Amino acid sequence: MTPSEKAARYEDVAKEIAAVIDGERNLVARMASVSNILHHAFDHYFWTGFYVVDPEKPDELVIGPYQGSLGCLRIPFGKGVCGAAAKTRQTQLVADVHAFPGHIACDARSKSEIVVPVLDSGGQLIAVFDVDSDKMDMFSDVDRTGLESILKASFSSE
Repeated sequence: MTPSEKAARYEDVAKEIAAVIDGERNLVARMASVSNILHHAFDHYFWTGFYVVDPEKPDELVIGPYQGSLGCLRIPFGKGVCGAAAKTRQTQLVADVHAFPGHIACDARSKSEIVVPVLDSGGQLIAVFDVDSDKMDMFSDVDRTGLESILKASFSSE
């Protein structure tokens, strides 16, 4: 898939997600729908889902709705790619997860990853959205732009 084809696919998926979650206020339902639609929209998505900020441990992520093999149950802020995204509130784009300091191998088949912080309408971190690929260097700025746009529209526009 060329970068322009991928960008167009993200635009189409964004419209589909917006239509599906329109009017749905339940956060779990929204997350489940977003992870499912995105997971099935792209061949390079191996594991797709959310790690949610635990309200009882606000410096820790807990597994949320996802598609794929078993995920890690908990990830402390600052640990691994997801923890780095939660701590810095910046998207993490990793071409080779094995070269990422402190990478947490929830599934040894994962080779590249993108993790996007998810903020609510008040700017508070509520989750991170994690996508792994079983191939090296599968994510680019096209994925970053597409995912950041979809997640902002889906979770911070209320």
